Amino acid sequence: MNLNNVNNNQNCDLSPSNNGPFNKLLQSKIDRLKNRRNKVQLGTVSFDSPLLLAPMSAIGTAPFRRLMEDLGAGGTVSELISCHGINYKNHKTREMLLLSPHEKNVGLQIFGEGAEAMAQAAQVVQEYGPKFIDINMGCPVRKVVGTGAGSSLLKDPSILPHFFKTIKKSIALPLSIKIRTGWDEASINALEIVHIAREEGIEFVAIHGRTRAQQYEGQANWEIIEHVASNAALPIIGNGDLNKIKTIQNRMQVSHCRALMLGRGPLRDPFLFLTPYIEKDEAITFNGEDIFEVIRVLLRYNREHLEWQALRPEAKIDPAMDHKLNINIRKHLIWLAASFQHVATFREMIFKTQSVDESLKIAEDFFKDERNSKRRDITDDTFMTSGHG
Repeated sequence: MNLNNVNNNQNCDLSPSNNGPFNKLLQSKIDRLKNRRNKVQLGTVSFDSPLLLAPMSAIGTAPFRRLMEDLGAGGTVSELISCHGINYKNHKTREMLLLSPHEKNVGLQIFGEGAEAMAQAAQVVQEYGPKFIDINMGCPVRKVVGTGAGSSLLKDPSILPHFFKTIKKSIALPLSIKIRTGWDEASINALEIVHIAREEGIEFVAIHGRTRAQQYEGQANWEIIEHVASNAALPIIGNGDLNKIKTIQNRMQVSHCRALMLGRGPLRDPFLFLTPYIEKDEAITFNGEDIFEVIRVLLRYNREHLEWQALRPEAKIDPAMDHKLNINIRKHLIWLAASFQHVATFREMIFKTQSVDESLKIAEDFFKDERNSKRRDITDDTFMTSGHG
């Protein structure tokens, strides 16, 4: 299925726009490319584009998800959230369920090993107003798998009908799942799980093209993903190694998947939901100043979200909030700087900062340096190979 049907009748004028959070020059480029996206329907859930943001632990927060939607993501999924933390009314866990009022196509992802506990948590989750609820069946990290959750659920498909049915009947929202191709190379069972999911009313399935045994190493197996997408009665979202513009463009043209899910790629290139829509020989580029504008907006979204949280009756004021916000912004700065010159010196300076304002000043000098008007290709570099989603 061709996911890249560009509507050439859209107005592609590069005139300034006041309809977004970015400066006029950047917003005009974003608007031009956004107008080329096509909506996609996955079961009863609609998205503004077939390019979606994957769930990532400690990354897929409400401010980041909001930013990615502004930058062209057709929809987003939260970081994985423990059903037990929800059920025990853990304050920090419940805070992870809070959506930004500006988010549009967002799903909240939960994980756990027991059908009844997951169903109880799902009932709470739907009260927070997501568009859908997603079950994590792909996280490979030991602390999740060791409890029987995450990708451990792939080991015994016989338990899944009851698992899905119990959760599904407890909520009114659409339910989706995210899986891997299997537990290991000897037990590739994604298609079997998709068949079970369909029978129990799951709306769509996202498949990461690695086994649990692979963790995040090696290459995603797109042959398996495409085989499942070609033979499944449910809409399939393909996920894995979609970090190059040409790779995404090619996959959009030939894939049997109904949508594609981008994870680590946008952390280094936040325009990756848009650049696949750039036409051949078209002079649309994103430079260091554009990256700094993205950081500026992300910082504003984080501050707005914290202020909004503080207004809630159950809010707890954290005296170390600025320090924690600085740590959060620093990691994004490091990821975004990876494709520029002199990044080693920049990283060293950023790691020493003590405040958000200090980090922002160093970042502004770095990204607005004329030597950083162009980015280098780092898409073959490996990073974040530990558990994140």
